[in-house]
Amino acid sequence: MNPDKNIIITGLLERVNASPYLIVIDYTGLKVKQFSELRNRLFAVGAGCVVAKNSYMRKVLTEAGLPDLGSELIGQTGYVTGDSEVFAAAKVIKNFAKEFKKPEMRVGLLGKVVLDAAKLMAIADIPSRAAVLSRLLGTINEPAARLARVINNKFNPAEPAATADSNESI
Repeated sequence: MNPDKNIIITGLLERVNASPYLIVIDYTGLKVKQFSELRNRLFAVGAGCVVAKNSYMRKVLTEAGLPDLGSELIGQTGYVTGDSEVFAAAKVIKNFAKEFKKPEMRVGLLGKVVLDAAKLMAIADIPSRAAVLSRLLGTINEPAARLARVINNKFNPAEPAATADSNESI
Protein backbone atom coordinates (compact mmCIF):
# COMPACT_ATOMS: atom_id res chain seq x y z
CA MET A 1 0.00 0.00 0.00
CA ASN A 2 1.12 3.53 -0.73
CA PRO A 3 2.84 5.12 2.32
CA ASP A 4 0.66 8.23 1.96
CA LYS A 5 -2.46 6.08 2.24
CA ASN A 6 -1.04 4.42 5.35
CA ILE A 7 -0.53 7.83 6.96
CA ILE A 8 -4.12 8.85 6.21
CA ILE A 9 -5.54 5.55 7.45
CA THR A 10 -3.43 5.70 10.61
CA GLY A 11 -4.66 9.24 11.31
CA LEU A 12 -8.27 8.20 10.79
CA LEU A 13 -7.79 5.14 12.98
CA GLU A 14 -6.38 7.29 15.81
CA ARG A 15 -9.35 9.64 15.50
CA VAL A 16 -11.92 6.84 15.54
CA ASN A 17 -10.25 5.03 18.46
CA ALA A 18 -10.04 8.24 20.51
CA SER A 19 -13.70 9.12 19.99
CA PRO A 20 -16.66 7.51 21.77
CA TYR A 21 -18.78 8.09 18.65
CA LEU A 22 -18.70 8.44 14.88
CA ILE A 23 -21.36 10.23 12.87
CA VAL A 24 -21.41 9.78 9.10
CA ILE A 25 -22.84 12.77 7.22
CA ASP A 26 -23.64 13.40 3.56
CA TYR A 27 -22.40 16.89 2.77
CA THR A 28 -23.38 16.91 -0.91
CA GLY A 29 -24.31 20.44 -1.95
CA LEU A 30 -22.58 22.28 0.90
CA LYS A 31 -20.42 25.15 -0.22
CA VAL A 32 -16.89 25.49 1.13
CA LYS A 33 -17.85 28.45 3.31
CA GLN A 34 -20.78 26.52 4.79
CA PHE A 35 -18.63 23.45 5.40
CA SER A 36 -16.08 25.62 7.19
CA GLU A 37 -18.86 27.08 9.33
CA LEU A 38 -20.05 23.55 10.19
CA ARG A 39 -16.51 22.60 11.21
CA ASN A 40 -16.23 25.73 13.39
CA ARG A 41 -19.52 24.95 15.14
CA LEU A 42 -18.47 21.36 15.73
CA PHE A 43 -15.09 22.50 17.06
CA ALA A 44 -16.90 24.71 19.59
CA VAL A 45 -18.51 21.60 21.13
CA GLY A 46 -15.38 19.44 21.09
CA ALA A 47 -15.99 17.64 17.81
CA GLY A 48 -14.40 17.65 14.39
CA CYS A 49 -15.33 16.66 10.87
CA VAL A 50 -12.96 15.08 8.37
CA VAL A 51 -13.45 14.06 4.79
CA ALA A 52 -11.74 10.90 3.56
CA LYS A 53 -12.25 8.27 0.94
CA ASN A 54 -14.98 5.84 1.88
CA SER A 55 -12.65 2.91 1.18
CA TYR A 56 -10.21 4.30 3.77
CA MET A 57 -12.97 4.51 6.37
CA ARG A 58 -14.08 0.94 5.62
CA LYS A 59 -10.52 -0.19 6.30
CA VAL A 60 -10.35 1.92 9.50
CA LEU A 61 -13.60 0.46 10.82
CA THR A 62 -12.35 -3.07 10.13
CA GLU A 63 -9.02 -2.40 11.87
CA ALA A 64 -10.79 -0.79 14.85
CA GLY A 65 -13.09 -3.80 15.22
CA LEU A 66 -16.21 -1.70 14.64
CA PRO A 67 -19.32 -2.73 12.71
CA ASP A 68 -19.27 -2.45 8.92
CA LEU A 69 -21.12 0.60 7.59
CA GLY A 70 -20.37 -0.27 3.96
CA SER A 71 -23.80 0.45 2.53
CA GLU A 72 -23.82 3.94 4.09
CA LEU A 73 -20.29 4.87 3.01
CA ILE A 74 -21.12 6.13 -0.47
CA GLY A 75 -20.92 9.53 -2.13
CA GLN A 76 -19.59 12.68 -0.48
CA THR A 77 -19.18 11.60 3.09
CA GLY A 78 -17.87 13.39 6.14
CA TYR A 79 -16.96 11.77 9.44
CA VAL A 80 -17.67 13.53 12.73
CA THR A 81 -15.78 12.42 15.81
CA GLY A 82 -15.06 14.11 19.10
CA ASP A 83 -13.83 13.86 22.62
CA SER A 84 -17.00 15.11 24.27
CA GLU A 85 -20.68 14.23 24.14
CA VAL A 86 -22.35 12.82 21.07
CA PHE A 87 -25.46 14.87 21.96
CA ALA A 88 -23.68 18.17 21.32
CA ALA A 89 -22.26 17.10 17.96
CA ALA A 90 -25.59 15.66 16.78
CA LYS A 91 -27.38 18.83 17.90
CA VAL A 92 -24.93 21.02 15.95
CA ILE A 93 -25.44 18.94 12.79
CA LYS A 94 -29.23 18.94 13.20
CA ASN A 95 -29.41 22.72 13.78
CA PHE A 96 -27.01 23.37 10.92
CA ALA A 97 -29.15 21.23 8.62
CA LYS A 98 -32.25 23.22 9.62
CA GLU A 99 -30.45 26.42 8.73
CA PHE A 100 -28.76 25.34 5.47
CA LYS A 101 -30.79 22.24 4.42
CA LYS A 102 -27.53 20.22 4.54
CA PRO A 103 -25.75 18.05 5.74
CA GLU A 104 -27.76 14.91 6.25
CA MET A 105 -26.91 12.47 9.02
CA ARG A 106 -26.75 8.99 7.52
CA VAL A 107 -25.60 6.66 10.24
CA GLY A 108 -23.56 6.69 13.41
CA LEU A 109 -21.67 4.58 15.86
CA LEU A 110 -21.93 4.99 19.60
CA GLY A 111 -19.33 2.62 20.93
CA LYS A 112 -20.02 -0.44 18.80
CA VAL A 113 -23.75 0.23 18.43
CA VAL A 114 -24.96 1.28 14.98
CA LEU A 115 -27.46 4.15 15.02
CA ASP A 116 -29.61 5.05 12.04
CA ALA A 117 -30.47 8.65 11.10
CA ALA A 118 -33.70 8.64 13.14
CA LYS A 119 -31.85 7.60 16.29
CA LEU A 120 -29.21 10.26 15.69
CA MET A 121 -31.95 12.89 15.38
CA ALA A 122 -33.45 11.66 18.66
CA ILE A 123 -30.04 11.90 20.32
CA ALA A 124 -29.75 15.49 19.05
CA ASP A 125 -32.90 16.36 21.03
CA ILE A 126 -31.47 15.10 24.33
CA PRO A 127 -30.12 17.94 26.47
CA SER A 128 -26.42 18.04 27.23
CA ARG A 129 -24.99 16.65 30.45
CA ALA A 130 -24.42 20.18 31.74
CA ALA A 131 -28.05 21.12 31.08
CA VAL A 132 -29.34 18.01 32.85
CA LEU A 133 -27.08 18.64 35.84
CA SER A 134 -28.20 22.27 35.94
CA ARG A 135 -31.86 21.24 35.99
CA LEU A 136 -31.16 18.66 38.69
CA LEU A 137 -29.37 21.23 40.82
CA GLY A 138 -32.25 23.67 40.38
CA THR A 139 -34.71 20.99 41.45
CA ILE A 140 -32.64 20.13 44.52
CA ASN A 141 -32.21 23.79 45.50
CA GLU A 142 -35.83 24.85 44.97
CA PRO A 143 -37.23 23.73 48.39
CA ALA A 144 -34.37 25.43 50.24
CA ALA A 145 -34.83 28.62 48.18
CA ARG A 146 -38.56 28.68 48.97
CA LEU A 147 -37.87 28.21 52.68
CA ALA A 148 -35.32 31.02 52.62
CA ARG A 149 -37.83 33.37 50.95
CA VAL A 150 -40.50 32.56 53.55
CA ILE A 151 -38.10 33.08 56.46
CA ASN A 152 -36.81 36.30 54.93
CA ASN A 153 -40.35 37.68 54.55
CA LYS A 154 -41.39 36.57 58.04
CA PHE A 155 -38.50 38.27 59.89
CA ASN A 156 -37.98 41.25 57.59
CA PRO A 157 -41.46 42.53 56.80
CA ALA A 158 -41.73 45.34 54.32
CA GLU A 159 -42.11 48.83 55.77
CA PRO A 160 -45.78 49.80 56.03
CA ALA A 161 -46.77 52.35 53.42
CA ALA A 162 -48.45 54.73 55.89
CA THR A 163 -48.23 54.82 59.70
CA ALA A 164 -50.71 56.33 62.16
CA ASP A 165 -48.21 59.06 63.09
CA SER A 166 -47.76 60.29 59.54
CA ASN A 167 -51.51 60.71 59.02
CA GLU A 168 -52.00 63.03 61.95
CA SER A 169 -52.48 66.61 60.97
CA ILE A 170 -52.55 69.69 63.22
